[in-house]
Amino acid sequence: MIAVTGATGNVGRALVHRLLAAGAPVRALTRDPARAGLPEGAEVAAVGQGDPAALFDGVSRVFLYAQSAELLPAIRAAGVRHVVLLSSAIIQEGADDPTHPIHVMHARVEEQLRESDLEWTFLRPGAFAANALQYAPQIRAGRTEVRGVFAEGRSVPVHEDDIAAVAERALLDDGHEGAVYRLTGAEEITNAGQIAALGRALGRDLRFVEIPAEQARAELFPHVPPQMLDRLLQTFAETVGTPQEITPTVEKITGSPARTFADWAADHAADFRN
Repeated sequence: MIAVTGATGNVGRALVHRLLAAGAPVRALTRDPARAGLPEGAEVAAVGQGDPAALFDGVSRVFLYAQSAELLPAIRAAGVRHVVLLSSAIIQEGADDPTHPIHVMHARVEEQLRESDLEWTFLRPGAFAANALQYAPQIRAGRTEVRGVFAEGRSVPVHEDDIAAVAERALLDDGHEGAVYRLTGAEEITNAGQIAALGRALGRDLRFVEIPAEQARAELFPHVPPQMLDRLLQTFAETVGTPQEITPTVEKITGSPARTFADWAADHAADFRN
């Protein structure tokens, strides 16, 4: 049995589908099973109700979101053998910023696993292609000029299903214990380029309109805590004109090349339609 935490998240949901298609028994963990909409065949269990150790009864392997790290004691108590952690590419030995809140969260969980008796695999994806869903409300509203920060900010967005494909192999195959995998998409693209790619996927002429970071705070990021937002905007600013890391890891582990942002846009066009 494989337990998937965050089973309704972008990566978790894709992984549940993949594991079921491979014939693996899956226990999908979510805080709201009634609204999860998970596929038939998955055993859906509620997090936050009853003894957390019961969630991992009979489980040998776990896919763990860093945000679910409070479940680690229950995972260990249940005798789980192997944890595949969804970490972050912000952790990069020799070039770390240990004060960045995203770094702090993921590094803490990595350290807990390293110091435990569990076998582990760390997945460190860079920018998620799904981050572009932040533009969906504007595009669904019919705007052709899509507002955002740092038009020339660069990234190599990774498709959530490519992350899930690597997680699938790490969970089903031997030899991934103790491995750290840095994951990216296939090619670099600017923020403005993402909007253009979304326009092509939708058959619409969309254009990115850059607004100042200070103005964007209230307009685009009203729910992000100020301290977190300070660091996020700084991180975004640092990508302007800066070549980004591209790794071959997805193809190396899965046998299939990583997808481009254009591929992701085509797959998710419905998310941007009214």
